[in-house]
Amino acid sequence: MTFSRRTYKAFISATLLPLLCGLGQLAESATVTRPEQLIGATREFLEREVADYLQRSQIQARYQVEVNRLDPRLRLALCDQPLTTKLESPAQPIGRATVRVSCEGTAPWSVFVPAQIHLYRDVVVARRPLQRNSTIEAADITLAERDVGLLNQGYLTSLDQALGNKLTRPLQPDQVLPPSQVSPAEVVRKGDQVVITAKNSTINVRMPGEALSDGALGSQIRVKNLRSGRVIRARVTGPGQVEVMM
Repeated sequence: MTFSRRTYKAFISATLLPLLCGLGQLAESATVTRPEQLIGATREFLEREVADYLQRSQIQARYQVEVNRLDPRLRLALCDQPLTTKLESPAQPIGRATVRVSCEGTAPWSVFVPAQIHLYRDVVVARRPLQRNSTIEAADITLAERDVGLLNQGYLTSLDQALGNKLTRPLQPDQVLPPSQVSPAEVVRKGDQVVITAKNSTINVRMPGEALSDGALGSQIRVKNLRSGRVIRARVTGPGQVEVMM
C-alpha cells in the first residue's frame, strides 16, 4: 500500500503530533507545579480550616469552599517537599480569603491563592416592614439561612437577642437585622412613678420617685425623690424600678 506525500503528512499530523504533544505535557508535568495542584492544595487546606473553626466555635452551619481560577500559564518549579499552606487573611476562614501556598524545598517559592468561603447560618431577619424606634415582637422577626461571610455589619443568631429591643433604623422584609441597629428598649419613661431602692450591705430602703428621663434596663437616669425633693442618679432595674447604691 502506497501513500502520497499529502496523505503521509496528514497521517503524521493525525497520529504522531498528538502523541508528541502528550509526551511534552507529561515531561513538563514532571518538572513544574501546575495551577491545578495549587488549587487542590488550597481547597483541601480550607476545608480543614473551616471544619476546625466550626468545631472550636461550636457552630452549626453548612459551608462551601470556592477557589478562584489561576492563570493557566503559571509555571512553578516542581517542589521536592510537600506543599505548605497558610491562611493569610482574614483571621477566621469566612468570606473572602487568601491562602499562601509555599514550597520549602531546594527551589523555594510562594504564591497567593484567592478563595471564597461561603458559611451559611440561620440569622435573624425581618418578617415584615418595621419602623424606626419600634419595639421588636415575636411576629416581627424570624430565622433564615444566609451567607454570613457577606454580612459585613454583623448578624444575630437567636430571636431572644432581638425580642423586646428597639430598632434604630427601619427594616424591610427579609432584611438581616444587624446588632448595630438594635438598642435596648426603654422600660421607664420620663414622668413615670418609680420605686427607688437605696441599699448597701446592711440597709435596704424604698421610697417613691419620679423619672426625669427615659431609661432602658441597666441604664442610669435622673430621678426625683418625692419625699426629699432631691434629684439623684439611679440605675434602671426593671419597669418602674430604679436602684441607687449607698
